[in-house]
Amino acid sequence: METGNLKKIINGFTKARILVVGDLILDQYIWGDVERISPEAPVPVVWAKKRDYVPGGAANVANNIVALGGKVVLCGVVGDIGYPTTKIFLDGVKKRGISAVGIFSEKARETTLKTRIIAGHQQVVRVDWEDVHNIKKETNINLRRFISKNIKDFDAIIIEDYGKGLLDRDFTETIIQEANIAKKIITVDPKEDNFDCYYKATCITPNRKEAENAIRFLKMRDSANKFKIYQEKLFSDNDITKAGNAILKHLKLESLLITLGEDGMWVFEKGKNKHIPTVAQEVFDVSGAGDTVIATFTMALAVGASKLNAATIANYTAGIVVGKLGTATATRNELLERIGKK
Repeated sequence: METGNLKKIINGFTKARILVVGDLILDQYIWGDVERISPEAPVPVVWAKKRDYVPGGAANVANNIVALGGKVVLCGVVGDIGYPTTKIFLDGVKKRGISAVGIFSEKARETTLKTRIIAGHQQVVRVDWEDVHNIKKETNINLRRFISKNIKDFDAIIIEDYGKGLLDRDFTETIIQEANIAKKIITVDPKEDNFDCYYKATCITPNRKEAENAIRFLKMRDSANKFKIYQEKLFSDNDITKAGNAILKHLKLESLLITLGEDGMWVFEKGKNKHIPTVAQEVFDVSGAGDTVIATFTMALAVGASKLNAATIANYTAGIVVGKLGTATATRNELLERIGKK
């Protein structure tokens, strides 16, 4: 694969216009050191020294797109506009140059907050505050209206489902159908119990565990017994290729990208598949790597890349972010430099 061709695709990222629809999360990081064990219980005492807030969930996908030079609009739901977590989230989105015109707030709803306490380079514990009940009917209508009105302005739509109450089955299917009617690229970071909603998406991007869960879920939902995959654990390349081809065919996807951490990723298209080895040089933190993959892959497709070239570039970007601590992004210059060292 020619390096020059990959660089040409990356330089075209500035032309990509992406809509990201998904659950919005505020990530809080508390950084400190451990010097002793608590006398109250056998747990470490973290001497906190710094606190950071980062827009997460679907906002992290949007942040990756901005870092790589693309244009992005974020669409989702936050909590009551008067809550401090909501203000911190929206301020963070604005600071990063992400358009929030598709974000709606709900009274009496909490913006999801995930707090990670990190001692040195080790995450000690994570504490989640979240509201996962389904969004209100009025909010759902507003979101659907926004997407229908503006879909023509985007090259691609990314669906980010974290199971926080935004993307019910009907809403997910509607977004994919509208994208197909408008002939837009539609990619999905999937939720295991919604796999049969992703019918005719351009691509879905499960990791190994999500793909294994997808096999179990699709078998349970397949009353006609057409999904004939019996190996649910994906140990070998043969297991992965059989499962990948079956999922691709069953859901009538254009492509499927299964990420495998240190084992790289597999990209599937009708009649062909390809394993892409990892290029990660160091691994400090894998949190958010899936967001980086779907953001990069979709941007590459949006500027005309093939599925294989898009996956190859996404693999390079993931290799950069896992070498950083915390939910991180890679810049276009970092990506060009890494590929230049190939």
